[in-house]
Amino acid sequence: MKTSISINPAYEEIINFLAAGITSQSLIEFQVSETVKERVADLIFREKNEGLSSEEKSELDHYLILEHLLRLAKARAYDFVKEEA
Repeated sequence: MKTSISINPAYEEIINFLAAGITSQSLIEFQVSETVKERVADLIFREKNEGLSSEEKSELDHYLILEHLLRLAKARAYDFVKEEA
């Protein structure tokens, strides 16, 4: 059953990835979609050149927090993979 709550696309991708079940290796290999990457790049560009609305600034802040959390999780996953080898 799918929820009908509107969720940020990057959150949606990560939620689906986590819900499907993960391994350390699949976490290391996980990449957000090109659509999300393009959106973040656009927000960063516009923040530097034009400015963002408060909603867009909040969206960008959320993306950056997610990226930071994923980087930390991937670093930990590398440790687990090394231990298993």
